[in-house]
Amino acid sequence: LQLQASEGGLVQPGGSLRLSCAASGFTLEYYTVGWFRQAPGKEREAVSCIDVRTTSTKYVASVKGRFTMTRDNDENTVYLEMNSLKPEDSAVYSCATGHFSLASSIECSLSEDEYSYWGQGTLVTVSS
Repeated sequence: LQLQASEGGLVQPGGSLRLSCAASGFTLEYYTVGWFRQAPGKEREAVSCIDVRTTSTKYVASVKGRFTMTRDNDENTVYLEMNSLKPEDSAVYSCATGHFSLASSIECSLSEDEYSYWGQGTLVTVSS
């Protein structure tokens, strides 16, 4: 079982980057999924999450309107499209799976406590 985040990178302020989180060994569409980030010297914070069985998403206030989280069930992958990046978006980004459901929809949560399986993080640096 594995959650593999794509490579991050160095992006200029105002630039864009898309992160992916690919699952292997299990079917990601049956789980709520969250993206989290941790900047140096700071606590880890939730960035966004996506529901099971729907495309509903939630975002932390600081990224609303700039970040978009989506699923591609055929690819067994979730994505985080990050636009208008700011230096304060620099962090190690990680994806994680939360609640499981085969049939019913489950609303996702931005609470870290709701997530139990974590992928490795990937570093995103926003700097000129």
